[in-house]
Amino acid sequence: MDHQLTRYWFEFDSGSRFRSRFGVTAWTLDDARLLLSQEIFDGHELPTEVSVIENVDVSTLDEDHVVPFIVPPNERGIWYPRGSW
Repeated sequence: MDHQLTRYWFEFDSGSRFRSRFGVTAWTLDDARLLLSQEIFDGHELPTEVSVIENVDVSTLDEDHVVPFIVPPNERGIWYPRGSW
C-alpha cells in the first residue's frame, strides 16, 4: 500500500488550556491525532475539535501570526507552532 503524507490544520475549542491551532503532516488523520496527543498533549486525549482541514494550503493561513512560525510541512510531524510549546 502506497501512502502519501497529508497536511492537516486543526482548530480546537478555545476553552482548552492549550494552544488552539496546530499544523500537522501525517500519513492519515488518525496518525495526525496521534502525533498531537503524543507531542503536545503528553499522551492525553485531545480537546474537542472545532475543525480539521485536510490538504491545507499553508499560503492561506494567517500571514502575520501563523506563516512566520511554520517549519517546512513536507515531513511527518508538527509544523505549527514549531518550537514554541
